[in-house]
Amino acid sequence: MNDDDDLLEDKLAASFGQNGPGDRAKRAEAERKARAAKKLRENLARRKQQARARRAGEADETIGLPAAKTDESC
Repeated sequence: MNDDDDLLEDKLAASFGQNGPGDRAKRAEAERKARAAKKLRENLARRKQQARARRAGEADETIGLPAAKTDESC
C-alpha cells in the first residue's frame, strides 16, 4: 500500500503548485479525503482478513473491550 500513498502524495503535491486564497482549505480537504481513503482501505483489509479467518475456522481477533459475560451468576 505504500505505492498508493506515494501516488496520492504526488497528486497532492502537483495539485497545489499555486498559492491562492483558498489553498489552505483545499489542502486540508484533500488531506482529510486522503486520511479517510486510507482508513477505508485498512478497514476493508481487516474485514477481508476476518472473512478469511471465518472460512478457515479460526476465531476472530478481538480488539477493544472484552465481550460481555454470558454467565448470569455475577
